[in-house]
Parts: sequence; structure tokens; C-alpha cells
Amino acid sequence: MTQSESPIGKQTPALRAPLAGVRIADFTIHAAGPFCTHLLSQLGAECIKIESRTRPDAFRKPHAVYGRMSAATFDQVSANKLSVRLNLKQPEAVALAKRIVALSDVAAESFRPGVMTRLGLSFDDLCKIKADLVLLSLSSCGQSGPDSHFAGYAPLFGAWGGLGWMSGYSDGPPVEMRHVMDHAAGAHAALATVAALHQRRRTGHAQHVDLAAREVASAMIGDALVLASLGIEPQRPGNADLAMSPHGVYPTAQPDRWLTLAVRTDAQWQALVGVLGKEGADARYASAGARLAHRAEVDQLITQWLASCDAESVAERLQQAGVPAHVSWTMQDIASDTHLQARGAVTPVEAPGIPARLAVGAPARFSRTDQIGIRRLTPALGQDEDYVFGELLGLDSAQRADLEAREVIL
Repeated sequence: MTQSESPIGKQTPALRAPLAGVRIADFTIHAAGPFCTHLLSQLGAECIKIESRTRPDAFRKPHAVYGRMSAATFDQVSANKLSVRLNLKQPEAVALAKRIVALSDVAAESFRPGVMTRLGLSFDDLCKIKADLVLLSLSSCGQSGPDSHFAGYAPLFGAWGGLGWMSGYSDGPPVEMRHVMDHAAGAHAALATVAALHQRRRTGHAQHVDLAAREVASAMIGDALVLASLGIEPQRPGNADLAMSPHGVYPTAQPDRWLTLAVRTDAQWQALVGVLGKEGADARYASAGARLAHRAEVDQLITQWLASCDAESVAERLQQAGVPAHVSWTMQDIASDTHLQARGAVTPVEAPGIPARLAVGAPARFSRTDQIGIRRLTPALGQDEDYVFGELLGLDSAQRADLEAREVIL
């Protein structure tokens, strides 16, 4: 990309972020696609989000689907991004979108298959103005196949892909997957996009990345799929594990304060009963095989032992004894955690007129750069048009005013 100074700040050359110099034309909506480009923006890519006043991203506005009837924040999928308005129902707006793509390395979209073609923004259309473009298309079922026309949201991805069926307790219903499914699809899409960029650097060729969210869900149930292919009906495991007992989440003396345990070895089991002061009381469960064979009884025993325990103190003692254990943290625990703050995993962000609040930063750390993560809050709609339309596309104020009057920029 030709580097003009982006509104998100000048990069220090010696500490440039891994994707500094990569520009993305972002047509994605909702959560899965925007989370992909959000991850790439945290790694340094300049991401130009294209939407309009009549069709803003659903995460910008109050929406009962997401459980919020006040103004919805979408810092977790659109922080760092630049925002411009284009009414893609108008040919001139599509032409401007193509000019943005021509200056970009990646275009990303998450519409139902066929929408980009109807807009005149198909892969073939875009390659005519950017011969080595990487186009990411993230959809429910992919760009081809008999189900490609189906629309879907996160719960459907997990349901289609089998992950919902394998989540939950054996005597209960499948568990609906929500944002975790969107974010898993977005993370896969980000990895695929980086791979396509690497291949483009080697070959100079354009690449269309076609990612189906339901297939991301299926990629997480490989062991269950193998069993099914052998005629064996997989069972929902709940909190159980095929090789460990006890393994699960157990109540403690405090209401809604749960302890998570995972005991693999006999030595860990002996350390557990030692911390809880139960040495010798249950010799019949001393071996891993015996504990697995009597999983329900072991779970009941652990529940009884922990019923009078303080969650935090017993978790700390178990950790010191070498037993994998921790309190199942609430969101407030995470927001106030000094470890996450020290690593920048949760980071305060602010904008004019908006109180500072925490957002989830980039999980990875790089030894040779400090430029990753969230650098600014989600932009207001059209906030960066001086930079994109003015500096990058060279439109003067009169041209922009005319385009706004004719609702091309809307």
C-alpha cells in the first residue's frame, strides 16, 4: 500500500507492527467477518470499513438480537478501523469502492453469496482493478455447494457444523453457540487471509479465500466425526473428559463461585485429597482407571468436599500443590485482573466524549514490536472520510459535497 499517514497514527519504523503496510477494504458486517478484520487491524493492517447511514453495521445500533436496547458498542469487532460512507446501491459509490480496493491489498466481505456479484464487486470485477488482490469471502456455507444460498448467524453455524450437538450434557439438549462461533470463524478467516497474502508475495497472484463458518464448527469435532463414521454414536460429554476424573466445574461455599478442576495423574489426585484433608479416605479411587470407572461417584465426592471451601483460597492451595485448578472467573474478575492488565490483554480505550472503558486486546506478543493491539475506539460513521476520500482518493471538498447531495456518500 502507498503509505499516507493514517488517522490511527504514524508507525515507528524500528517497531512496525507485523502487518504494517497492509490495507484492507472492509465490506464485512455483523460479527464473524468484522472480527477477522479486527484481528488483522490489531496486527497493524489499515482497515477501511465501508457502510452507509441507511445500512450501518448492525453492531452500531440497538438490536434485540444482541441483547442490548441501548446503543451497542462493537469495540470488540471494529476498534482501530477507519470508517467511510458509501451507498453501494449507486454506481458511483461502487466506483469509489473499487478505487479504495485498488489501493488495498485485501478486500473482505461477509454477505450471502451472490451479493458482491450483484453489486458489481465480484472477485473477477475486483481483479480487473487490482490484479493481485486477496478477496476474503466469509459466509454461512461457502460460495459453492447445494447449501451456499443459506443465510445464517452464529447459533446456526454451530448447529450446522455439529459443534452444538456435541456441546452440553448427555441428558440435555444441544447447546447453542453464539459469539464464540462468530469469533472462531473470524479467527480462521484471519489466518487464511495472512496465508493468502504470504502466497501472493511469493507468486504475485490474486487469491479468493472462501471460508464457510459451518465448516469451522465441523473442524472442531474431528474425534466425534471419526466415531460416527465407524458407526459409534458420540455422546455429549458435558464437563467430563475421556481421560480425566475428576474433571469439571464444582460449586464451593460461596454462591455462584465455582472451582474448575482437571486431574490427570494419580499424583495430582493424591495432592488434591491432601490439600482437602481427605488422605486415605477414598483409597478405592486412588488409580486413574478406578476414578474413570466411577466418574459420577467421584464428582459427587468432590462436590461434597468443596461445599465448605473458599473458592479462591482452595484454588491457590491446589495450584501450589501441582493440581490444575482455578476459580471460574466472572467478567468483573477479568476486568480487574492485574496479570491481564500487565500484559495488555485488557486495555483501556477512550475517545472524545466517551468515558474510558476496557477492551480485549491482541492475545499475541511480538519481541520486536510494540505496535499491536487496540489504538483507538470504533470510529463514528464516516469519521475518516477526510483521509480516505480526501488524501487517498484525491476528492476535493466540492466533489465530496456533490456526492453527498446526490446520496452517493450517504
